[in-house]
Amino acid sequence: MAKVNLNEVILQNILHYTDIGIHVINKDKKTIVYNEAMARLEGLDIEHVLNRDLLEVFPSLNEDTSTLIKVLMTKQQIIDETQSYINSKGKKIISINSTIPLFLNGEVVGALEIAKDITNLKNLSDKLVDLQKNIKILNNNDKISNNRINKYTFKDIIGKDEKIINAIQIARRAANSPSSVLIYGETGTGKELFAQSIHYSGKRSNKHFIAQNCASIPESLLEGILFGTEKGGFTGAIAREGIFEQANGGTLLLDEINSMSYGLQAKLLRVLQEGYIRRIGGIKDIPIDVKIIATTNEEPTKSIENGTLRKDLFFRLNVIYIKIPPLRERKKDILVLSKYLINKYNRILGRDIAGIDDDVLEAFYNYSWYGNVRELENCIEAAMNYAPGNRRFLQKEDFISSSNIFTNSNIFENPIIQDNEGDLDFKSRNKSLPLYLQNIEKKIIMRSLEENKFNITKAAKKLGIKRQTLQHKVKKYSLTAK
Repeated sequence: MAKVNLNEVILQNILHYTDIGIHVINKDKKTIVYNEAMARLEGLDIEHVLNRDLLEVFPSLNEDTSTLIKVLMTKQQIIDETQSYINSKGKKIISINSTIPLFLNGEVVGALEIAKDITNLKNLSDKLVDLQKNIKILNNNDKISNNRINKYTFKDIIGKDEKIINAIQIARRAANSPSSVLIYGETGTGKELFAQSIHYSGKRSNKHFIAQNCASIPESLLEGILFGTEKGGFTGAIAREGIFEQANGGTLLLDEINSMSYGLQAKLLRVLQEGYIRRIGGIKDIPIDVKIIATTNEEPTKSIENGTLRKDLFFRLNVIYIKIPPLRERKKDILVLSKYLINKYNRILGRDIAGIDDDVLEAFYNYSWYGNVRELENCIEAAMNYAPGNRRFLQKEDFISSSNIFTNSNIFENPIIQDNEGDLDFKSRNKSLPLYLQNIEKKIIMRSLEENKFNITKAAKKLGIKRQTLQHKVKKYSLTAK
């Protein structure tokens, strides 16, 4: 009995404190659960709804328009349906609802509706589409072309390393090709820089370039942003063109394509294969001519294995493949990039920094830079803000005082310690215990890799850890064959 009471208390608190609206009716269409989040969403008092017939509380609904009653009657669930309505206080509400039938001993005993208020998010997404439309209008007006947003070209990609030069060469060849482009690069490597360079160096440079991050918006909204909506496509929908139409004749960048839902990936694949889109709720096929550039921050084959990227979509996008090397694989560019960034922030901050000290540069070379060029830029910008006014060369203390990135990441520590594993006198070496243990682990792993000729499977077996665990640690410590 005590266990049942505890479960009831837990359930009551979940219903009370969650920000997701929950509405449950029984088979007689009377409300038996109605939490505070749903009450706030619909502008009603809980007491006014509980134990009352659903159609009495919501007279504007009927058995055809109420999703709860529809699910109760059909016994079929409705998942992630966008709804727009006016609540009792006259406020327009937009929500994503999932409604499911409740079964007991094979019989339907009620229906449950879960609602997430996305009013603000939907308004923001509409503003985003309208803003992109306004930018399109601005770009079509030669008289105010100076108001265009910043455009990047290949001259803005800094580097002399062979790997980055090779990536640039492939991108240049892609500029005048109508084929789809897939760009893989870790966070901060400059994927959009490459995408814009491809667009503004090609035949479509006088057309529209529109970028959309696929990870930042829910699927139900992203579909409308991509393909547009027709009036009546869902409750409260209005006629609005999507970014495929806005980018017609130009280039559409789909950033973090591996974050797009599987279902939406299938719809995107159909558009790419057939060359036309259909707005949500529309019946008209609209031809489009858009060059697609997709980016991913995860190696594509891993995304396919993880189930986040459809294999058929990958093959359709991967006509031209560009891999942007991480900064730790092009370390000869660290000095070139550092000089470029120092000159950039000299102009912005009104400084006269000539360079960086050798010990800082050495630390830069030993650091892994998992944030890549973006992390390097942030560090240099911060250091230049903190460096004394008479400073000519950035020094170690400028970086330590400007941010804890370096101290947390141990950028000024040697990458592999020279201590023997059995030497436990770590205090005399001015290292914290976690850092000391990390360095010992790094050395042991490196030794095992070398003994097994960098065969991950054999080394992992020797160390007594999983292969995936070893791969993670190899990446963490940037361990490679010398």
